[in-house]
Amino acid sequence: MALLADTGPVSFEEAITSRVWRDAMLEEIKSIEKNNTWELVSLPVEKTPIVVKWIFKLKLKPDGTIAKHKARLVAKGFMQKEGLDYSKVFAPMARLETIRLLVALASWKGCILWQLDVKSTFLNGLFEEEVFVTQPPGFTNKGSEDKVLRLKKTLYGQKQAPRVWNRRIDSFLAKTRFHKCSVEHGMYVKQLSQKARNLYICLYVDDLLITGSSASEIEALKENLKGEYEKTDLGVLSYFLGLKFQKHDCGLFMH
Repeated sequence: MALLADTGPVSFEEAITSRVWRDAMLEEIKSIEKNNTWELVSLPVEKTPIVVKWIFKLKLKPDGTIAKHKARLVAKGFMQKEGLDYSKVFAPMARLETIRLLVALASWKGCILWQLDVKSTFLNGLFEEEVFVTQPPGFTNKGSEDKVLRLKKTLYGQKQAPRVWNRRIDSFLAKTRFHKCSVEHGMYVKQLSQKARNLYICLYVDDLLITGSSASEIEALKENLKGEYEKTDLGVLSYFLGLKFQKHDCGLFMH
């Protein structure tokens, strides 16, 4: 029981009895609808909807106290059929060796590292396939109980969600003149007008590690991202994947 003390409800029926979890579910639904993720339609004869469910999790602060009650609506991806509901699922992301290399490069050049986290990442991917899901438990439209939701964007739990998100962020970075590394597809470089001055982005699912020789260009990039996605600016990086930094006379050194 001690190991389960910081876990959330295991079922919707359990969560609906608590006000904090009802508020968490309502917040998730508002976020999804704000993102224009779906539309209510009648199910075509030849289609089968994917069932969705709620997952509940307590997010804790470093001291062990509760930071947030998080409710996530996810699709039961195991119900998807290859070739019908999805085709490709692979999505590239940066390797740990690449992240270490970027950290070492920033340390050597004396550049600041910034970390950004994109909120509700998989809700930003645009669909190519036609996919339908059931209405969320507890949020069925009255008078339209027999209808389903046609997805315009991906949901968590879908097999192609990581790939669809990666395709969108890749397209956005290409428009802002970033070039993908030919051997590491989670690494992007933008050459600035000044000689030998570049911006670097390391993409790890929904986390962006940014560094470069121009602070103003980094701020401009953050503003562009803000206009495209809802994100959390985690500020100047002090800890990343267990790597600790110390300040010395000649800059930041990793050990």
